Amino acid sequence: MIKEADPEVVEEWKWRGVPTWYHDGLLCTGDAYKKAVKITFAKGAALEDPSGIFNSCLEGNERRAIDFYEGDAVDEGAFKDLIRAAVSLNASRAKP
Repeated sequence: MIKEADPEVVEEWKWRGVPTWYHDGLLCTGDAYKKAVKITFAKGAALEDPSGIFNSCLEGNERRAIDFYEGDAVDEGAFKDLIRAAVSLNASRAKP
């Protein structure tokens, strides 16, 4: 879904195998846990979330995350909108 939302995104593996996605800076990271997969948006607190898809790390000043549990329905549209918003935010903060 990330690549669909932003075909120019760059995926890298860092920090002992953590997938990371970049476009004009870090967009998000992925972590697999026993009961969930967590996608953490580096600047999630600065993103609008009209669908209320963020459900983790809500009290921080910088990051926001989505915990996906087995069997959860994924709102692909809302997720892709967040990816696009993160790309737009990074682009607006990119140095010329």
